[in-house]
Amino acid sequence: MDLPASVDVAVIGGGQSALAFGYHLRRIERGRTARGLPPLRVVVLDAHPAPGGAWQDMWPTLHLFSPAEHSSLPGRLMPGTSEEYPDAAHVVEYLTDHERRFGLDVRRPVRVFSLTAGRAGGLVLRTDDGVLDARHVVNATGTWDRRFIASLPGLGTFRGQVLHTRDYRDAESLEDARVLVVGGGNSAAQIAADLLGTAAVVRWAARRPPRFLPDDVDGRTLFEVASQAVAARAAGEEHAGVGSLGDVVAVASVRRARDEGGLVARAMPARFTPDGVQWPDGSTERFDAVVLATGFRPALDHLRGLGLTWRGGHPAASAPPGSPFPVRSADDPRLWFLGYGDWCGAASATLVGVGRPARDLATALVTALDEEA
Repeated sequence: MDLPASVDVAVIGGGQSALAFGYHLRRIERGRTARGLPPLRVVVLDAHPAPGGAWQDMWPTLHLFSPAEHSSLPGRLMPGTSEEYPDAAHVVEYLTDHERRFGLDVRRPVRVFSLTAGRAGGLVLRTDDGVLDARHVVNATGTWDRRFIASLPGLGTFRGQVLHTRDYRDAESLEDARVLVVGGGNSAAQIAADLLGTAAVVRWAARRPPRFLPDDVDGRTLFEVASQAVAARAAGEEHAGVGSLGDVVAVASVRRARDEGGLVARAMPARFTPDGVQWPDGSTERFDAVVLATGFRPALDHLRGLGLTWRGGHPAASAPPGSPFPVRSADDPRLWFLGYGDWCGAASATLVGVGRPARDLATALVTALDEEA
């Protein structure tokens, strides 16, 4: 499918953030059309070959932290499941249906390599399917494509299999192996729980002892606390945020592994060796594989040529008028950001959390386009 030569808005990324933005943009467009204004030319560029965003790349036993009814994008509630918390496949089905219902113009697979300033005042997107001019660009690429590998002494000497969260697929692929899972968050806990009973040995290591949240605390509470923290900080008040509650949500698999005594984190190894690790007490242990659940960073390398100011690992952003969310580039008013975490909206990297920043972004962007016309 050929790309159009030019558009008003190009959205990079076709996952949950793009869908939330697209829903609100469609609502605004209906009002514009009723006033006799021409429709906006909008295209979504998705590097994936199918709908579902990064959820289609995740391991099958991964589960959300909240029930389906509290994990919805704007426009449509997520259908319920027989499980307390939906799995990744259910999320893919939901996102696929959401995209179909609201009729976004999604082009896939299209990967954007770079952005440069255009002669007519917009931005030029260079992709593996051609060149596209856009008046404004919404970056909704998430973090899944940019793994963060922590600096671990001796890791480069380890001769076993080294996987990142992004590479992990299922416990069967590590059947009868001796596996070390590194990381103190939810992904590490879920992967370690998944491996127990299939891998020969499972060890879990973290920089500090992970704290399990109470069993009755899930994503609903986390979102509420994150929102309260952002509001408090905006008012100049102190707030401990979600970190005060703990590190790991006790979904069913994690809760079961914890209660059976197999899911206990230990201190990080002093160093890796060719055959395994050396622990802080000087003892050694052999491992066949290590899974690094060490997190991700915003996938925004395509913006490096624009000379943006970067702060804390991401481009500097500011809030447009009437919004508390810093979703617009502080350097280039043609650039927008959505869904990367708290730096552009409380819990905006979650299904339920991206809705409000998406609404404010769509409103501010259309206002900017109308002012330019």
